[in-house]
Amino acid sequence: MHARHGVRWEGKNIGTVDRKKQVLEAASRSFALFGYKATTMDQVAKIANVGKGTIYTFFDTKEQLFDEILHGVISEMKTIIQREVDHDKTFFDNLFRVLDSLLEFRSEHELLMKLSQEVRDVGTPQSQEAMNQVESVILAYIEKEIRHAIAQHELRDCDPGIVSFLMFKMYVALTSEWNKNHEPLTKDQIKEHIRLFLEDGLAVHA
Repeated sequence: MHARHGVRWEGKNIGTVDRKKQVLEAASRSFALFGYKATTMDQVAKIANVGKGTIYTFFDTKEQLFDEILHGVISEMKTIIQREVDHDKTFFDNLFRVLDSLLEFRSEHELLMKLSQEVRDVGTPQSQEAMNQVESVILAYIEKEIRHAIAQHELRDCDPGIVSFLMFKMYVALTSEWNKNHEPLTKDQIKEHIRLFLEDGLAVHA
């Protein structure tokens, strides 16, 4: 049987798969260039060099298209976490390494940069929700590792949700907020201050 949109191979329509990938890549570029609010299905179709009807073959709405792209970004972040966590190392060693990698990823990822700007400048609800989801991935990682460290008697008993929130906000404040009105801190200075306020207070001392 002939495929409608391309050659079938092992049950998959290769032409359709390629077109869906083409649409997703074009949409990612559009969202990164114009933000969520200003992106239209017409723009995505133009960038992808396909008819708008082709997009609706795969995605019913702009929201659905955006959600799939965001899901891919979050999957990349989870891969970074899995790559960086080493339970042979201390909780704080893992924390610094993972947060360094995640915040570098966030600061260099064009879509996330544009969404952050859109949240600041326009306050688009969908962009705000997307950034909340990104932050939730980071907080969930920290909270999970805090629970593990408490079980291993590496950290004192504490509320993992509150402490993960404080750790993340302190890290973001020292790596980006501080820089707006002061000379940027080095990574060693950032780690020194986090250890001063958090590690010394939370770590179980012999």
